[in-house]
Amino acid sequence: MIAELICVGTELLMGQILNTNAQFIAKELAPRGIDMYHQIVVGDNPQRLTEVVRTALSRADILLFSGGLGPTDDDLTKETVCNALGLELVLYDDEWQKILDYFESKGRTVASNNKKQAMFPPNAHILDNPNGTAPGCLIEKDGKTIIFMPGPPRELCPMFVNHVIPYLQGKSGHLLYSREIRIFGMGESEVAQKLGEIFDSSNPTVAPYVKTGEVTLRVTAQCQTEQAGLLLVAPMVTRIKEILGDLVYSTDGETLALVCHNALIAQNKSLSVAESCTGGLLASAFVDIPNSSRYFIEGAVTYSNDAKLRRLGVRPSTLKKHGAVSAECAKEMAEGMRRTSNTELALSTTGIAGPDGGTDEKPVGLVYIALATPQGTSVKELRLFGDRDRIRLTAVLNSLDMLRRYML
Repeated sequence: MIAELICVGTELLMGQILNTNAQFIAKELAPRGIDMYHQIVVGDNPQRLTEVVRTALSRADILLFSGGLGPTDDDLTKETVCNALGLELVLYDDEWQKILDYFESKGRTVASNNKKQAMFPPNAHILDNPNGTAPGCLIEKDGKTIIFMPGPPRELCPMFVNHVIPYLQGKSGHLLYSREIRIFGMGESEVAQKLGEIFDSSNPTVAPYVKTGEVTLRVTAQCQTEQAGLLLVAPMVTRIKEILGDLVYSTDGETLALVCHNALIAQNKSLSVAESCTGGLLASAFVDIPNSSRYFIEGAVTYSNDAKLRRLGVRPSTLKKHGAVSAECAKEMAEGMRRTSNTELALSTTGIAGPDGGTDEKPVGLVYIALATPQGTSVKELRLFGDRDRIRLTAVLNSLDMLRRYML
């Protein structure tokens, strides 16, 4: 079964609004065994929208529309599509009453043009929208399914989950079961070389996805039930772990930060961080996760040499002899943070993120990270590449991986 997503709105074409609906719907369709080969963004123009509808009808079984269900003159999705399908619109009294009640509950006066939001083709299946004034609807015609949903994500997402997914699941008859394997410390090409013929598997399939600094493998099985999918996928996940070893840090899609978070809580260890080049990104990786207060005590962005001396107790002689970007400085930063924060563990980062500041001896991308523990302090030198954002993010990922490996 093939679905096509058509997002309507000139503001999307102009880049004024980020199209998060497309990402959300695509991620929800895939596990249900519904293919989507095309996503279209079209402006609020009846002629162009009609052309898009005709093309989509020729190649998809299900047409999903988002946006253009509002009360204004440029909200023409429902009217334009129904006209192309030869369907008239009639007033649904019950839906009009819901709109009136909604406005009354908000203490607002309903405008006459809101009435068109309660107009649908005869025999349409209405999709309730408790978060706005635009109900969605589902139409079946000539073997095709047409689904209208509002544009605002806070309205579309619950409507899709509560109404559209159950309908589509019944239509599909099968589902896709997936596990996400996350890998750190090896590039995509080397991962592919290590795994070899595994990528030729047909059910389950194994597909790589590259993110900044890491590789993700999605192992997916087509199946009738989730339990059947689990039985197909589990042996493949085990095989990949056997080949890649501790480069695999998660088989359930957890981030590096979440893996460290769970380990710190499970082992009842406290943590602090001292940052220079990462400028708070490392601390944010932890505090972005709920309940991080159970182990995360303190973070300090000691950007200047004076801050490193004053806050962390880095020795003046270290900075004079080795400089702020050095293994020696990173070591003293981590140890100073651990001592002054009274935590069991402490991480530190110092480096040159660029685009300026590099030299032949210490180029842009040179970063040192350190982990201070009761058993001693480990320091790692990194030679990173890319722009400033990439270098800082990759430094954070390497810091998290250093902590993960210690927690193991």
